[in-house]
Amino acid sequence: MTPSPLNDLSRLCVHTITTKPWPIEEASERYVAAGVPGITVWRQWLEGREPAAVGRQLQAAGLEVVSVARGGFFPAPDRAGRNAAIDDNRRAIDETAALGAPVLVLVCGAVPGQPLSVSRDQIADGIAAVLDQAKACNVKLAIEPLHPMYADSRSAINTLGQANDMCDRLADAQVGVAVDVYHLWWDPNLEAEIARCSRDSRLLAFHVSDWRTPTEDLLNDRGLMGEGCIDVPQIRGWVEQAGFHGFVEVEIFSHRYWAMDQGQFLEDIKQAYLNHT
Repeated sequence: MTPSPLNDLSRLCVHTITTKPWPIEEASERYVAAGVPGITVWRQWLEGREPAAVGRQLQAAGLEVVSVARGGFFPAPDRAGRNAAIDDNRRAIDETAALGAPVLVLVCGAVPGQPLSVSRDQIADGIAAVLDQAKACNVKLAIEPLHPMYADSRSAINTLGQANDMCDRLADAQVGVAVDVYHLWWDPNLEAEIARCSRDSRLLAFHVSDWRTPTEDLLNDRGLMGEGCIDVPQIRGWVEQAGFHGFVEVEIFSHRYWAMDQGQFLEDIKQAYLNHT
């Protein structure tokens, strides 16, 4: 695919976790001032706030609320834990609707020591349990596969193929997938599985960052696009060939970047987006 036109930020979205030191009020002000049109809100940024009021403030500022992160974490070793997860996901759906966001991203969860097949069954059951509410709220649920290094406790869904299989199993248009290059870049079947998403437009979100070498922290050392070994433009080309033309969401967990001046970091994000996506 061709690079983004010079200074075209019209599809850029930044996650609030990316600029973690900023509360949502400052993040929204800074994003707008920097010409960033999209925001994905992590639920921590809603603590102590009324989601509907936050949504009105973001929209009044001119920001599009692209999605909410995150729901999921359905598996648990006991019924009480699984029911608590379902209740929390219902709250997450309500918050997503109140914000005016169309998508809730699901980090599906896993239980250390529990067979992954059991966790996957619990994930399917958990998503099925909240589908009626998602439909009533007009909120789509995006299953986000996570890198296999997180299969112990964060997600039993570790490839896009598994996420697609889960969508097929649930067979409901309310459920789709999120493609995050950090988690999926290594997969030799990635191009084919992204193409598989095109059959029913189930690709709901596209997240970008980069994999630094050496990686100093497997959770909190993501890089800016162009800083590592992921061919982000190639993967973006695949998702666009599959019919996805939504926001490109920058999701970076990084102690290094959280420690720097966040205004400069946001400018660096913009340049990395323009030059390396």
